[in-house]
Amino acid sequence: MKPHDNLPYSQLPDYSDAERVARSRAFYEAIRTRRTCRYFSNEAVPRAVIENAILAAGTAPNGANHQPWHFAVIESAEKKKVLRAAAEEEERAFYQSKGSEEWLEALAPLGTDADKPFLETAPYLIVIFGQRKGGMNPGETKQNYYVNESVGIATGMLITALHDAGLATLTHTPNPMKFLNQLCDRPHHEKAMMVLVVGKPAADATVPVHATNKKPLDAISSWL
Repeated sequence: MKPHDNLPYSQLPDYSDAERVARSRAFYEAIRTRRTCRYFSNEAVPRAVIENAILAAGTAPNGANHQPWHFAVIESAEKKKVLRAAAEEEERAFYQSKGSEEWLEALAPLGTDADKPFLETAPYLIVIFGQRKGGMNPGETKQNYYVNESVGIATGMLITALHDAGLATLTHTPNPMKFLNQLCDRPHHEKAMMVLVVGKPAADATVPVHATNKKPLDAISSWL
């Protein structure tokens, strides 16, 4: 490798094999309870929870350590209302004409439609942007690398951190999403990739049975 500054690798806990198996199983049992939520309470959530989850997401592996992401947290009722109106307009077009028959058929067991009240009910909407240009320091416009992959990993870690804190989430991807740049005052070289709805589930929240059907290990992995 080329010469570069180094630090010692972080010391990992020295678990026994049995402890590693037990911890990995415990994590699976905890994360398997994660469900996409479409029915949110408007109950407040401490801002520190969201900040810590975003900090956790910011540790994700990424291209050249440019960390090509930005998390715009919306808590303003006015901005939520604007976002919902724009998103539902696109959703109506999708369900009425844009969505293919096959796609709509795939969505049917989930019961989704153009109405998105959760965009106003939940205490936080996190708009996740990928930065095509940036770099490590504020004001830089260097080329960023593996933006989609990096943001995808960070988003997964964000969702996991929020679930671990006892919060429900929903990933929402209105299309097109360019209006989110203006709504969140983000530059044109950033691309809105999704809206993450965050909060506590409503007392009467439900989950489609279809959503609980997960593929088994032998369907999602192979050993070579």
